[in-house]
Amino acid sequence: MTGKAAYYLTTPIYYVNDSPHIGHAYTSLACDVLARFMRLDGHEVFFLTGTDEHGQKVEKSAAAAGRPPKEFVDEVSERFRALTKLMNFSNDDFIRTTEERHIRSCQELWRRIAANKSPKGRDNIYLDTYGGWYSVRDEAFYGEAELVKGADGEKLASSGAPVEWVEEPSYFFRLEDWRERLLEYYALRDGTVVAPESRRNEVESFVKGELFDLSISRTSFSWGIPVPGDDAHIMYVWLDALTNYITATGFPDEDSARYKTFWPASLHMVGKDILRFHTVYWPAFLMAAGLEPPERVFAHGWWTNEGEKISKSLGNVIDPADIVAQFGLDQVRYFLLREVPFGNDGDFSRRAMVGRINSELANDFGNLAQRVLSMMHKNCDAQMPQPGALRDADKVLLSSAEKLIDTVRVEIGENQAFHEALTQIWAVVRQANGYIAEQEPWVLRKTDPERMATVLYVAAECIRHLATICQPFMPDSCATMLDQLGAPQEGRDFTSLGSDGALVPGTGLPKPEPVFPRFVEDAPADG
Repeated sequence: MTGKAAYYLTTPIYYVNDSPHIGHAYTSLACDVLARFMRLDGHEVFFLTGTDEHGQKVEKSAAAAGRPPKEFVDEVSERFRALTKLMNFSNDDFIRTTEERHIRSCQELWRRIAANKSPKGRDNIYLDTYGGWYSVRDEAFYGEAELVKGADGEKLASSGAPVEWVEEPSYFFRLEDWRERLLEYYALRDGTVVAPESRRNEVESFVKGELFDLSISRTSFSWGIPVPGDDAHIMYVWLDALTNYITATGFPDEDSARYKTFWPASLHMVGKDILRFHTVYWPAFLMAAGLEPPERVFAHGWWTNEGEKISKSLGNVIDPADIVAQFGLDQVRYFLLREVPFGNDGDFSRRAMVGRINSELANDFGNLAQRVLSMMHKNCDAQMPQPGALRDADKVLLSSAEKLIDTVRVEIGENQAFHEALTQIWAVVRQANGYIAEQEPWVLRKTDPERMATVLYVAAECIRHLATICQPFMPDSCATMLDQLGAPQEGRDFTSLGSDGALVPGTGLPKPEPVFPRFVEDAPADG
């Protein structure tokens, strides 16, 4: 963490030429979990997402659909807004790059960049003619050395996208002049500005290489934000899109409460395919405008589907709505951040999903809660039992539960290692199951009811800690679990962890219901 009381994090705004897929959900889910965690940990949080709606590709898609561009993007943007609701994202703002506030912000950023000199004393922006390879799909220019040959010998971008030779008047940004400032930026905060380390190494290698001045305007299409003072030119779509992060803080009003509270952004969460835009171009633009760059950019990996690269041509794109309908919302949220180390590539497989649901959610966590809650309901008059004197085994489990937040805070807040946080959480889940198996409260019911009450209370306290800490990952399921434990609504943030927020003996408990049922495959129809 940065040490700031306020925490501003962003996901890349969704590009409206696409339909929502697992990649969109994954990036925003990571931001949502982090935002929820920070709120529970006492931070003032601003979480932004939205839609990127300009550019040549959008203009062409709208024309192909026989629709005006604005009408086209209005419709597609709503699909992405629906994704935030489907996945239960807690974003504080949803920005669209066609909004007036964003147009004002972009044009002011351009003016400031143009008004300032580069570190070498030259104009940051100058007018010239551009000739180069451009990918409409990527909305990016590529140097000759970055191109690859396709199956038919055609030139392709390194991403595999088709490229076309473009020659037109263009405004350029003197990117090369910012090389040293960028390298100094990457070294800040012990080199953690770009993460994970492999991505920082990739970015530093690029910046230390041959940097070319960046074409930042186009004249061959009109769907975008006009360059201030020269309406014949449209701003480069990435300069437009990236500026959304600062637009949402109220820029260019630097006296606004939101700007003063949240800028610079604490974290931009991005996919590895757009790393360069966020860690080279964006900080250079900001520094050229005299503004502070983001404190950290984290780039995660890509998903495959059953071992195959996901693509429209293969017909294996994963629709978040489909998997949520099939497996459950919190189950999907858990799986996506549990399955692979965050930052690495991962494979989505049905077998892995079902395995996580049944083994970890149903058997480990769900069964732990259900056993303890059921025994309290049946043997403690449906009330939270009164514990007696604690023994060493009780103290060991409670200590593990109470110390867990310190470990998880580092893994989520500082490292964005969501998978590692869940690994540590599940170590305590399994420790609690071992405690129940060892103490055998079902035997104590007959031989020592007072000891049974203590064991059940200690286990319930452990479950309270686990459910409280897991709320960012599985908010609905954990809320249900806390309801069944009789935890007060106002006592569910991280200040409630520890003995000060302990469950109150004598509290009435509802009849328990399974929170994480097993996933059962549908039986094949008789043929």
